[in-house]
Amino acid sequence: MNREMALKIVLALVGLLFLALFYPLAVFLRQEPALSMMLSLYVTLGVFLLLAIRNPLASRSVIAFTAWSSFAHAAVMGTQALRNMISRGELIGVAVLIVIGAALIALAPAKHPAEPA
Repeated sequence: MNREMALKIVLALVGLLFLALFYPLAVFLRQEPALSMMLSLYVTLGVFLLLAIRNPLASRSVIAFTAWSSFAHAAVMGTQALRNMISRGELIGVAVLIVIGAALIALAPAKHPAEPA
């Protein structure tokens, strides 16, 4: 399997995973407004990751944003879990976010050199 096909599979899986967060978003809309606001960003990002499957090179910034924001989210969640601010069970989510970020960085399309003028 070539690198581009692997990237498209990862984009599809992560995009569908993020899109699936629509259900908890709808459930927690009234009970947890901050959580539902965060989930709305992930659902939207899921749509854009699915659109990026068509042309990953043209969607490099969306792929990079997803990877680096996953690392940032994992860092915050991990710190909160280790300081007992949130449940230690959230460390599973930290691991998932790190895997997502690492996979997207590893498979991200290389930037083509600019053509001479």
